[in-house]
Amino acid sequence: MENRSIDVKGYKIQLAEAGSGKPVLYLHGFADLHSASTEMFPFHEQFAENFRLIAPAHPACAESDEREDIDSIDDFVFHYIELLDVLGLDRFHLVGNCIGGWIAAEIAVRYPERLCSLTLIGAAGLFIQGQSIADLFWVAQPEDGVYYNDLRALLFSGADSELGKSLYPDGRGEVDEELLRYKMFRFASRIGFSPPYFHDRKLIGRLSRYQGPTLIIQGENDNFVPRAHAEAYAEGFGAARLEFIPDRGHSVVAEAPDETAALVGAFLKGSGPV
Repeated sequence: MENRSIDVKGYKIQLAEAGSGKPVLYLHGFADLHSASTEMFPFHEQFAENFRLIAPAHPACAESDEREDIDSIDDFVFHYIELLDVLGLDRFHLVGNCIGGWIAAEIAVRYPERLCSLTLIGAAGLFIQGQSIADLFWVAQPEDGVYYNDLRALLFSGADSELGKSLYPDGRGEVDEELLRYKMFRFASRIGFSPPYFHDRKLIGRLSRYQGPTLIIQGENDNFVPRAHAEAYAEGFGAARLEFIPDRGHSVVAEAPDETAALVGAFLKGSGPV
């Protein structure tokens, strides 16, 4: 993995890159590179065996500068279009995980001509009556100042997930690790802190604007984003392929790296050249 910084309108953005081949822009979520780890997960490493993975840290996350001029989902879409222009990527495959999936969907409906394909993994972003995304902010503070059971229950297969405990441990961790997680929540609050959380009411009505190759992946036991959201994305995008990964929670990129990487890799290989 190569880490470097690029300048986007005077702001430093951290970029992790690996592999070669078709360029794939990867937008991260909570249990992910840039938010819970400074290193790529096995999913990213497997993915980079066949593709050129380009993974920016969202503004305010990891080593990326915070942008005080960004406070809406539209702002983040423009930020990423500006980043793509700096990178010289006119056409690319787009993969978004969790809140990164929400941003990816917003990019797709606004700039469908730039995408070769779209993959959403446990994507937030939709408003569906009676099927609200869980309140992650409520559980961001540890119970009794120590335990992250409720947070892990939302992001992983269960509160006792060993992987969950390694990424979101109880008690006070190393300062750098705590700061990494804090920055991710700070970023998320800029666009997600409006009950019901992590949504854009207008997005569901705009999904038909993108009709390109689409893959939707979600953990079968996702406690953060309801199943109805994955189904609504698949229906809204038309001919989207919908895959549920059995016995896994929200963070399938972390919990089921082999299966998730295989699904995405096979889909991208069949989506044609850039």
